[in-house]
Amino acid sequence: MKKTAKNLIVSRIYGRGRGWAFTPNDFIKDFKRWEIDNSLEDLTNEEKIRRILRGLYDYPLYSEILKKNVAPDIEQVANALARKFSWRIQPTGDTALNYLNLSTQVMGNYIYLSDGPIKKYDICGQILEFKHTTLKEATLQYKTASLVVQAIKAIGAEKITSEFLEKLKAKFIKDEWQQIKKDSSKAPMWVFKIISEIAENY
Repeated sequence: MKKTAKNLIVSRIYGRGRGWAFTPNDFIKDFKRWEIDNSLEDLTNEEKIRRILRGLYDYPLYSEILKKNVAPDIEQVANALARKFSWRIQPTGDTALNYLNLSTQVMGNYIYLSDGPIKKYDICGQILEFKHTTLKEATLQYKTASLVVQAIKAIGAEKITSEFLEKLKAKFIKDEWQQIKKDSSKAPMWVFKIISEIAENY
């Protein structure tokens, strides 16, 4: 394959796997802006990638059962927007519970805390919302620890059950729990205590 900008860009996209969402900013370090824009336009027209919003694309997930591309991965979209605007983000409690498959609620709105401005996007019928928060509240930079902390906070100290803890514990292996404990040291004390107990008694 000839090493044109387009071929290099599509190779990078394919390398990230189906579901990856991205913006032109993800390629700006290695290509000229006109090369990026022309390549993404061509790839969209060729249906190799999908344009979700202006300046936002994904490499669509394909369903063999439905024989068509499925809706964009909201988590991937949120991360792509965060990279573009240099926001620090973390999912709110209900969103975290959904990502961890600990909630039976059908999500219509996916809400993230962000140190950027308040924003709301319609992603193919799914609402992605960013709510501004203080930098202190967005300090968890590690994805897994952030999900766990937000999920525990969403349930609340008074409603945490042994059944919930067992389901949460089963989501990660022992080594991952050790890392989660390390990464969540700045979480509220009661949340950190729960995480510590899971990690120490795995």
